[in-house]
Amino acid sequence: MVKYKRILLKLSGESLMGDKNFGIDENRLYEYAQQIAEITASGVQTGIVIGGGNIFRGLSGTDKGFDRVKGDQMGMLATVINSLALSSSLNAAGVKTKVFTAIRMEPVADYYVREEAVEALEQGKVAIIAAGTGNPYFTTDTASALRAVEIGADIMLKGTRVDGIYTADPEKDPEAIKYDKISFDEIYDKKLRVMDLTATTLCKENNLPVLVFNMDQPGNLGKVISGENIGTLVY
Repeated sequence: MVKYKRILLKLSGESLMGDKNFGIDENRLYEYAQQIAEITASGVQTGIVIGGGNIFRGLSGTDKGFDRVKGDQMGMLATVINSLALSSSLNAAGVKTKVFTAIRMEPVADYYVREEAVEALEQGKVAIIAAGTGNPYFTTDTASALRAVEIGADIMLKGTRVDGIYTADPEKDPEAIKYDKISFDEIYDKKLRVMDLTATTLCKENNLPVLVFNMDQPGNLGKVISGENIGTLVY
């Protein structure tokens, strides 16, 4: 039994590093592909947006002297590299994929068109949507929220390295308390750094729930899809 028919899975680029300091950890990539293959085998239509922080982050690049627009464009290209790697790993696991990019770069990937992405989902392919929104000053969280709304996803799943949303950073504060559920308004009021404000507002205004969970724990994605109470639901 699956709880969601169509999802948008947001993956962290940093998580792809695994135990490395830079780039892609092949074991982590394999684990992600296996989890995604498991849910697609259950009939879940899966769209994916992945960050590029394991290669280059546009915002941090500006602190080192990069022009913000150029830095963000470099970050977009980093997400394309990650998307191609994930596509390759999924193909090896027997899952059909189609990679789209928000900026034209055929023949590397197809230019993103909403109708074509939805068609790919309905054909049972995993639609991996890269290059953010195609615009500077927007994060991949915002791109994820936008694509989730566009493709009509039931929920946006934000796979991270922590198991939900806490009152404080659990990696820094051992007394931080985890929320099982929290509203978008509470996130605003408590100034919790779940997503950037643009992404949060987009989800709220379009009634798109977000579930934050630990994607680095093998099997967790399947548990989320089956409706097990893990992670934190934002509504």
